[in-house]
This record gives sequence, structure tokens and C-alpha cells, in this order.
Amino acid sequence: MGSYSLAGGVKAASGFEILAARLWNVLNEGKSFHPVFVLGVFLLLHVGEIFGAGFWGRALPALLLVVPLVLVFVRYDFPLKLRWALWVALAAFVLLFRFVDVGALTLALGLYVFFTVFFWGTFYYHLRTGAPKTNFLRFWKLVLENPDSTSGNFLEQVPKALLVLFALEYLVSVPLTAGRAGAILVFTATVGVASWWVHRRFFDWKPVYPSGPTGVVNRGAPLARRVIVVVIDGCRLDSFNEAQKPYLEKMMAGGTVYESVETVYPARTVVCFSSMLTGAAPERHGITSNLVLKLGLKVESVFDVLRGSGKKGRLVGIAHLIDAFGGDVASVTSVAHNDKIDANLIAAGRRELEEHDPELLVLQLLAVDQNGHVRGTRYPEYVERIEITDNLIEGFMSWCRENGYLEDTAVVLMADHGQGIGIGAHGHLSEGERFVPFAMWGNGIAPGRTIAEPASVMDLAPTICYLLGVAPPKGSTGRVLEDALEEGR
Repeated sequence: MGSYSLAGGVKAASGFEILAARLWNVLNEGKSFHPVFVLGVFLLLHVGEIFGAGFWGRALPALLLVVPLVLVFVRYDFPLKLRWALWVALAAFVLLFRFVDVGALTLALGLYVFFTVFFWGTFYYHLRTGAPKTNFLRFWKLVLENPDSTSGNFLEQVPKALLVLFALEYLVSVPLTAGRAGAILVFTATVGVASWWVHRRFFDWKPVYPSGPTGVVNRGAPLARRVIVVVIDGCRLDSFNEAQKPYLEKMMAGGTVYESVETVYPARTVVCFSSMLTGAAPERHGITSNLVLKLGLKVESVFDVLRGSGKKGRLVGIAHLIDAFGGDVASVTSVAHNDKIDANLIAAGRRELEEHDPELLVLQLLAVDQNGHVRGTRYPEYVERIEITDNLIEGFMSWCRENGYLEDTAVVLMADHGQGIGIGAHGHLSEGERFVPFAMWGNGIAPGRTIAEPASVMDLAPTICYLLGVAPPKGSTGRVLEDALEEGR
């Protein structure tokens, strides 16, 4: 699974960490968090009755009656400007049923704040990244403004949970009648139809992907012997442009810069990397969330193509990338202070070059993304972390040059997604999430070009393949970024 000991004191992701990362995604992704949270709160509300006579005779019918409402909320996300619809639905429930359960309200709010602000935002991030023990003093603000559909979105997760809990308590508070059951089902049907309409009418930010297969193939000699892709995970384009980054500016000036590169929807890390390295849209490659229920991709990746051509490719990153790419990942533990995580990833990248000499090395850098999640993107630390990353990349590239790994090599610098406001939101394509930095330089890349034409992170895979002289992955619909090629084809 790509989990092994690394040289120089750098630890690979252990089997336990890989499992823990998957379990954490159950609580992190909103679609899975919602039913888990609601059921947990409901059982805690009735903890003294669970083993008593008669409780399950009332609870099971109530749980079955609210399953359709839970499924509506699992099916439909309400990020960004859609969240108002949930609060309207909650207000409608209270007005129509004239029912509010104070116990459910108090317990749900208390547990939610404890989980997001104190356990997740403070204790977990302190242990994993070295965040300050007082992080809760800022994190509560980030949770309130968070726009995506993870569990850290107060304005989405709280009304969803309260609606289901109020419905449950309404059904179990007195003996169940056909009238009560019917009223809940009619309300659920209304919420379902309204949810469908709201998404049809207002859900307008999902990218349009090309549907035809990649049409440009390099049938001649490779333009580069090696491609190194450095991915600054979670780097906003506007913050990247704001940061002082002398090394990257120098290298970008000697290559080609794309000004309008868009990520995919949903803009989650595993989803984005899967599209970047297959050239396929999420619906086609099968990874539509960080919570990967069926491991592996449905289509070929660049690693498969290279392997079939007698070449090697390696992806250096943290554990959850294994869910999509399996043994092609050289994993690095993400349990590290944020000042050290990128140095650890770079050390693993150096090891991959020394031991495997791959034609393709994809290196994930994580500190910028973690900074946005832990401390927010609208604070000075976020831009400062990008500036620190510039120094780290310069050191890595200097080492590569000294050891001959930049000879006949093309370099790609990019991000998988940006980040929005709140807890470094990414998933639902607010402007900060949507566009990413993207530049190429080195062998086969035209110098001094700036391209304003829109491009996609899906274009990475076919462009890598063109540079290395192999066919694009089967399933790729991305395009080769021909404007950046030195041969001008």
C-alpha cells in the first residue's frame, strides 16, 4: 500500500494511520457525518431508555419514518448560497408542527460545538499539526463562516441535524398515530421537492467538462526525459500572486504561466488528484469525495500508462491518496508539526528519485493547505506559509540540479484546489477554491509565455504524457497544453 519506512527519520503512513484517515473522513465529509451525528445525538437523548421496555417499539418506527429525510440531506449538499433553504425548512417545521425539543436543541448544539471547535479545531489539530492550544479562539469564527459541505459547516450541518432530530422527537414524544406519521412524510416529500428545485435553479457553479477523448498524442520523440510535478495543496491563486516568492517568480518567468486554471467539482484533495492524474472528470474516474468507499480508480492513470510503456511514476503524498492510487503512492505520515510536514514530504521525494529514478515524480506539499484549515485563509499566516514553501521548493530543486535530476526535465508547479473562507473550505468552488496557480518550465517548455485561455487541472495528465512521449490514459478527456510546448505544436 505504499507504506514503508523512509530514510532520514521521515515516517511513512502506518497501516493504523491509513485506517484512521478513512474513519476520520466519515466524520469529515458532510454526507456521512449527518446520519452518524443525528443517530448519536438521538441515542444520547434517550440513553436512560435504550435498555428499557417499550423504547424500541417507539423508536424504530420513528427512525424508519425519518430515513427519507436523512436520505434527502445525504443526497443534497447545501453549500454557499444554498444554505438559506435549510433554515427556511427548519423555520417551516417549527411553525407547522409547533414543536421544538429543547433537549435535542441543547445537546445537538453542544456536541457540535465541542466536536468542531474543541476536539477537531483545537485538540486534533494541536496533536497532528502543532496548532496552538488556544486555536478555539479563532476556530469558532471559521466554523460559522465555512461555506463548504464538510461537517465543519455550521450553517448547513446544524439545521439538517435539528430538522431530523425534531422530527424524531415529535414522533416518539407521544404514541405514534397515522396522522403524525403522515404529516412527517408529507413534510419530507415537500423538503425533497424543494431541495431538487433549489439545486436545479441555483446550483450553477459546477464546471463543464469536455466529453470527447484527448485528441492530441505525441507519436514522436519525448520532449523531456523526466517530469516533476510539485503540487502546493490548497493554494489559493490570489494569495499565491500576493506572496513574495522570488524563486518561483524567477522560474515562472523562464517558462509558461497559465492564468486561469480551474479545479474540478467537488474540490476535495483525492478527487482533484484523481482528475489531475487521469485527465478524467470525477464522475468518470469514480472518486467523488475524500471518503472513498470503493478503493481505486475506474480509469487508467498516468502511472498505469507509464508502467505499460516500461517507465516509472511515483506519487509522494499523505495517506488518503492511497485510496485512489494504491501502491503508486510513497506515503508520508501527516502527523507532524506544520513546520515539518513539507520537509518530510520533500525528503521522501528525494528518496524516490535516488532509489527509483522515475520518469514522473508527483510531490504533494501540504503545509499551505493545513494552514488554511487550521488558521483560515484570510490571515497573514496563510500567505507567509506560501512564502516559506517558495524557499522549500528552491532547496528541493537545487538538490535535484546538483544530483542531475533536472537534466532534460520539465517541471510543473500547481495546486490541486484553492481554499475558501472558514476552515480552509474546499469542495464547492467558491472563488477562492476554484482557480489554482499553474506554471511549467524546463525541457520542452516554451519560455516567457503567459496564457490567459482557460484550462483545467484535468489537462495535467495528457500534458505529462505528451512530454514523456506516451499515449494519454484511457478515459482522459483533458487537453494537452500545447501553447506551453517549446515545439509550438
